[in-house]
Amino acid sequence: MVDTQRLMSRKMDIDRPCAARIYDAFLGGSHNFGVERRFVERAEAELPGITEVYRDNRAFVRRAVEYLLAHGVHQFLDLGSGIPTIGHVHEVARRRTSEFRVLYVDNEPLTVAHSRSLLDDEPRAAIIEADCRDPESVLRSPEAEALIDFDRPVALLMSAVLHFVPDRDSPAALVETYRKALAPDSHLAITHLTADHDPATAGTMERFYAETADPLVARSARWIDALFGDFEVVPQGTSHVTDWRPDPDQASAVPRYRVVHGGLARKPG
Repeated sequence: MVDTQRLMSRKMDIDRPCAARIYDAFLGGSHNFGVERRFVERAEAELPGITEVYRDNRAFVRRAVEYLLAHGVHQFLDLGSGIPTIGHVHEVARRRTSEFRVLYVDNEPLTVAHSRSLLDDEPRAAIIEADCRDPESVLRSPEAEALIDFDRPVALLMSAVLHFVPDRDSPAALVETYRKALAPDSHLAITHLTADHDPATAGTMERFYAETADPLVARSARWIDALFGDFEVVPQGTSHVTDWRPDPDQASAVPRYRVVHGGLARKPG
């Protein structure tokens, strides 16, 4: 059982690197501080080219959103979204249709403040300050009720977020709660750090993030796959993110680091 009072206690902290701003810094964004940029420099010094991991994960999200739009899913709930820049969900959707809705969710106050300013001119997207480990606060929020129709298919995006959920907070049970809240033909996208193929790199990333406001844990691909439950994994199955429905010009590319596993699955109905 997750202690929701503990989840509500996160305060603004600019003295330690935070996951959302680290991601933004790796992607070349401007919504980060010196502590995040120094984190990136240290990581690149020890793991040359590690920036590719973050770009590859964002590219997976883009391809997943494009797939979902092509299959008639136009509502997106993005948990642990970080800062919605550099080709994030609403930007991808907006290039393809005007009929979309995106609700971003993050629990870091400054990330949410930055995101709200970025979304001021986009009525089809919003962000709420909530912790994904408290599904009720997400699913019953006024913003969710205004933007998302849960009686229709929704794309639930859990991209690079569950590795920040410790075992004590029962991540598998958490995902099950969200799955049950979705209508038939909804989809679930997950990416997660894994040590299956490159334990040394995954271990180094765990060590680096242990010094941040958001420690993480790598888990096995089998454990990650089980999170989809009875959802039907879409072709071509789960895989390293660069292998999942790659762009034609990237189909033969070989990533330097294979540490992010993921996939997309549909709720039968």
